[in-house]
Amino acid sequence: MPFIMIVVLIDMLSIGIIVPVLPALVGEFTSDAAAQAHWYGVVTFSFALASFFGAPLLGALSDRFGRRPVLLIGFCGLALNFFATALASALWMLIASRIVGGVTQANAAVANAYVADITPPEQRARRFGLLGAMFGIGFILGPVLGGLLGGIDLRLPFWVAGALTMLNFAYGLVVLPESLPAERRRAVTWRAANPLLALKALTRLAGIGPLVAVLALSGLAQFTLYTTWVLHNSFKFGWGPTENGWSLFVVGLVSALVQGVLLGRLLKRFPPWRLALMGLASSTLAYLAWGAATAGWVMYVVILANVLGNTVAAAMQSIVSGAADAREQGSTMGALSSLNSLMAVLAPAIAAPLLGLVAPLPQGDWRLGLPMFFCAALQALALMLAWAHFRRSGAAAQPAPSSASTAA
Repeated sequence: MPFIMIVVLIDMLSIGIIVPVLPALVGEFTSDAAAQAHWYGVVTFSFALASFFGAPLLGALSDRFGRRPVLLIGFCGLALNFFATALASALWMLIASRIVGGVTQANAAVANAYVADITPPEQRARRFGLLGAMFGIGFILGPVLGGLLGGIDLRLPFWVAGALTMLNFAYGLVVLPESLPAERRRAVTWRAANPLLALKALTRLAGIGPLVAVLALSGLAQFTLYTTWVLHNSFKFGWGPTENGWSLFVVGLVSALVQGVLLGRLLKRFPPWRLALMGLASSTLAYLAWGAATAGWVMYVVILANVLGNTVAAAMQSIVSGAADAREQGSTMGALSSLNSLMAVLAPAIAAPLLGLVAPLPQGDWRLGLPMFFCAALQALALMLAWAHFRRSGAAAQPAPSSASTAA
């Protein structure tokens, strides 16, 4: 378990390092801000699409050949992606390297499978929580480190990320044992490797109805924010990699504090349906404020004020989990993951054109916040659908705070 925790920490750290600098690197190959927004969308979309189809495939391969070889292959693929990006001299090289990285970036899913292999059922929730903590720490430290390194040289963070990934490979090659015995392995089937089939599981859940749309809209808003955050701040406030890195550090820190410290207390006071509504309302206002902001310090104020917005995903997950039969929990959570991945694919295709429309506007113009206003509209629609659903179903139909806290 300590090895897997270190693997996930280094993996997320290496990915987080490149977040504040990748948009600026794309800008080296484009002539203006609109083209930069367009091609950054293409690069991000390529990675998300490759990851969407690659993750279930590598998961199926790990069921057939074991976790260890797939993890090691994933490290090699990520390292190749980072080094190729650092050496890229044309846009097509950036896109090709991100496709390789997306296909092989299944380390998190395989790490979860590894933990399930070595952990008795009654201890899995706690150990998955430990993995989640490593994710959070990696995404907190990675962007600020990437911002500081990017302030020295735009390509330096990619060299450091590649070196960290190769460190993971060497560590795994020497230390990591196989967790899946031969008698528990199974043949690869195309059905198991098809992410689209997993989405059908959500349609079989009774009593969920519009909540699937709520999850999709909220997820699309969140991934649109992730896609446009760096370029939005660069265009509107003139921020570079260092400023964007620190802002992402604060975003990650607030999210980690809410998820790790406040969420359990909030769920003891409010039922999940009420917490979800409050969180959706808070996020709607936060997106509007980010879009309207004309000074960089406002972004930090809104990040700190949007505490409830960080509770939406956990509250909604507990509600959906409560509607599923005990025998369907695995497929239900898998379907939610597939839905989330699909929104990650759609977001760059929508966000980049929106940002491209306003990119020629002068620095400080409030209209540069168009992608944030789009997120606010998505979240407001999600809020209305959720409110209508909960009003029809009634609070009594939702999980009690104590059980929801356990699920979250």
